[in-house]
Amino acid sequence: MDAGQRLTDANFPEHPEKATLEGKNKFLGFWLFLGGETVLFATLFGTYLGLRHMNMDGPSTEELFKLPTVFLATMLLLTSSLTSVYAVLALKQNRVRTLQKWFIITLILGLGFLGLEVYEFMEYVHEGHTFTSSAFGSAFYTLVGFHGGHVAFGCLWIITLLIRNWNRGITLVNAPKYYLFALYWHFVDVVWVFIFTVVYLMGKVG
Repeated sequence: MDAGQRLTDANFPEHPEKATLEGKNKFLGFWLFLGGETVLFATLFGTYLGLRHMNMDGPSTEELFKLPTVFLATMLLLTSSLTSVYAVLALKQNRVRTLQKWFIITLILGLGFLGLEVYEFMEYVHEGHTFTSSAFGSAFYTLVGFHGGHVAFGCLWIITLLIRNWNRGITLVNAPKYYLFALYWHFVDVVWVFIFTVVYLMGKVG
């Protein structure tokens, strides 16, 4: 069977994302990629922890952070992780329209998260907390902004996947791509849980 051919219920494999050698190789490469990303974020977390009190007489973390806004953004991102799980379940059941629906909801939630993050950053800049205002500012915006860049990349990724494969159904070529996006999105969500804990919660308690 042609790998690009639309799968039917009669020939649908149990794990379409790993049914080909190409799909298995994509998984291997993706886990290596995530390993590098983990080391990178660990470095950014370490830098932030070392510099978070060096605010040059600017606003402290206790004064600066607005937990209700951050909590709402966290709920949006965590919910988007759940909707991506539903999309993967639809993938395994060969329900392409359901997959598309859940990934569109995932995209909307991701964009909502980015919108709240932009609003948060604008509030901080208004209060004098900028990238160049202090070592704390540089470390904060690098860590949180780098994560935001990953969310933005994920949104572009799923937009591209949906547009390119809208009428193609589920195939052995695009099934691994959908699945790997979901794994990437879970990774981004896990990183945010650490940011919410290390940056915001620890920041509010000093």
